Amino acid sequence: QVQLVESGGGLVRPGGSLRLSCEADVSVGSLLVMGWYRQPPGKQRDFVASITRYGDINVADSVKGRFSISKDSAKSAVYLQMNDLNAKDTAVYYCYAIKITTRRDDYWGQGTLVTVSS
Repeated sequence: QVQLVESGGGLVRPGGSLRLSCEADVSVGSLLVMGWYRQPPGKQRDFVASITRYGDINVADSVKGRFSISKDSAKSAVYLQMNDLNAKDTAVYYCYAIKITTRRDDYWGQGTLVTVSS
């Protein structure tokens, strides 16, 4: 079992920045992939960004150039830096992780709300 705890959400004005954090209770090196999804109000959950154990990064086209993902293996954490936020970025942001042993297990955090509003 892997527990993921997100933090860093909140209210931000359009054009502002936020950094979300996700801390795992296991070494990030033991996880194949960590990343972020988001779910706007009344909509489906969509992929935002991911980073693999090897450092390979994938970012959704909708946020490319504004959002970036990074990890700190020493802190067992991944981060989502969000810049130039707009109202369409308002959503609950979920951290996720994929662990591969003899099978694949997916883990999710509880979510953190980001509201972009003036």
